[in-house]
Amino acid sequence: MENVEVKIRPTQPSDAAQLLQVMRQIGSETDFLIMDENGLSLTEEQLSMQLAAFFKSPNNLSLVALVDDEIIGIASVLAEENPRVAHIGEVGISILKEFWGMGLGAALMEEIILWAESSGIIRRLELTVQTRNQRALHLYQKFGFIIEGEIKRSFLTPQNEFIPAYLMALLID
Repeated sequence: MENVEVKIRPTQPSDAAQLLQVMRQIGSETDFLIMDENGLSLTEEQLSMQLAAFFKSPNNLSLVALVDDEIIGIASVLAEENPRVAHIGEVGISILKEFWGMGLGAALMEEIILWAESSGIIRRLELTVQTRNQRALHLYQKFGFIIEGEIKRSFLTPQNEFIPAYLMALLID
């Protein structure tokens, strides 16, 4: 598994079916995400249309990480069209558990930051991360994200336990 060649590229509308399948698998492998084993609540057609819109948007980004043309991870930056908040991008990174700990999260984050810096629009990247997700916290802090606050009762586990989360941000100058 160590000599795996990973390719990162923008997501394409034709990735929709495989992406839905991968997101269902990721949702079943971790409880660090809002998403569960049901994955994204979109049809293949809806996701395909959304990916096409991302591709044309100057302040939204969707990337996939591939091994042998199979999607193993996704990264996104979601931003609003409203000019007052169009500079804020919400970051999301999800990776199949089999590929955790291989530096893929860092590679995806690096691509996100480079894109944000060159976008001319995005001036703030933000994300929400469960306080117990130490691996993700370490990654985000490594890239300069700072904790701006703690959100109490942010996530609810299947066992009805509330999990707090941190709101983290990186200012792009």
